[in-house]
Amino acid sequence: MSGSAYAKYVITQPIVEEHGYEVKDGPETIASMAYLDGGVVPGAFYCETHWFYGPTKYSPKEHTHDFDETLAFFGGDPHDPMNLCGEVHLSIDGERLVLTESCLVYIPAGTKHCPMNIMRADKPIFHFSMGNATKAYEREAGNAND
Repeated sequence: MSGSAYAKYVITQPIVEEHGYEVKDGPETIASMAYLDGGVVPGAFYCETHWFYGPTKYSPKEHTHDFDETLAFFGGDPHDPMNLCGEVHLSIDGERLVLTESCLVYIPAGTKHCPMNIMRADKPIFHFSMGNATKAYEREAGNAND
């Protein structure tokens, strides 16, 4: 594929350090997958992907973005795809949601969200976040950057 004009659009690496955050939970808990934004491919919207294998100790702090964001959580059982096979706690505007089914969560621009914690992962949970911005961590002024 290296000779393809489109090979530059196939993203296979998590580019963590260059984007101002680090994975704090260890490899027994999380595997960072591919990461995309305008710094990787000019003009691209942001998308980051992870597998969670167990409960998390760390979470992004409550914050907002000046763009809409979608968070996804999918259970790792192909024979029961709607079962999250775990439990995720996600706060949106101060309200804690308890997620136990595979789902997409839409976060409108300016809405406070997080912390986000994997409380239980009986099977791996695939997670991605994406937004219509060319940088993931463009947050409203005054918000934490982790």
